[in-house]
Amino acid sequence: MSDALGPAIPASQITPEAVYRSRRELIGAGLASPLLALAGCTEAKAPAAPSLPKDSPDGFRTADVQTRFADASSYNNFYEFGTGKADPAKTAHTLRTKPWVVVIGGEAEITGGFHLENLLKEQTIEDRIYRLRCVEGWSMVIPWQGIPLAALLKRFKPTSKAKYVAFTTLADYEQMPGMAYNSIDWPYREGLRIDEAMHPLSLLATGMYGRPLPNQNGAPLRLVVPWKYGFKSIKSIVRIDFTEKMPQTSWNRLQPEEYGFFANVNPAVDHPRWSQATERRIAGTESKLFAKRIPTLPFNGYGKQVAHLYKGMDLRRWY
Repeated sequence: MSDALGPAIPASQITPEAVYRSRRELIGAGLASPLLALAGCTEAKAPAAPSLPKDSPDGFRTADVQTRFADASSYNNFYEFGTGKADPAKTAHTLRTKPWVVVIGGEAEITGGFHLENLLKEQTIEDRIYRLRCVEGWSMVIPWQGIPLAALLKRFKPTSKAKYVAFTTLADYEQMPGMAYNSIDWPYREGLRIDEAMHPLSLLATGMYGRPLPNQNGAPLRLVVPWKYGFKSIKSIVRIDFTEKMPQTSWNRLQPEEYGFFANVNPAVDHPRWSQATERRIAGTESKLFAKRIPTLPFNGYGKQVAHLYKGMDLRRWY
């Protein structure tokens, strides 16, 4: 099959999911339980005066002080490369990101395996500055480069049965040393309701800070959904499926009482082991350990753009 995306790769020639290899030079630019990641995330008093964001009307840019590249590229969650925040930057050099194949499947008229170059062909790379809030209580402000997720998904012509979009990360024991600990049922999986996936804020990032994504940040293709906790923004994507039923997701399967499917940032709904009322903003020149804590905003400050998606839903139940 072929179309504007370029020729689809026959199923017989598609490398198994566990061994996809990877990256294009981009266009724009053991579970140690979750407690291992909680250092410095204890509950703290909110500052007296809230620090409210100054965003563009569409939410694509914020005037918040940006995180330094050195911090954003060295303080990461990417368990395939280790459970410590510094591990991915030390070990992700083993990830091979070129060539990179993404398989499209499920409830769509166009499916198959496509080289990343064909997926990005004729797409406009956009610059956006988003806040990213981690469920563990820290946040960053990062300038991303990428393409709107909706622009890509529409090209595959999802059918009326497509109610959700499921994403899968590369799983390769050779390239990803953290997988040896079997901390998660690999590969890592995430998902969105299709209206969330089609929302203009949902971004497939190909770069950050005007350069290609570093391996530890999810090269060569990752999701950024800024109104949700960071674990929803799946990295190093090798598969996208349109599904009729809500897909299973990795953290929700592992600890459903702590990690819901929707995972919208909500200061009123605490994690079972710590408060979500404040966050440690890693930005400017402040030390990561002593970064200023600020109030957490509903939907991470993007409520004007996305709150309507959840009208009538009990967001304490559908966390």
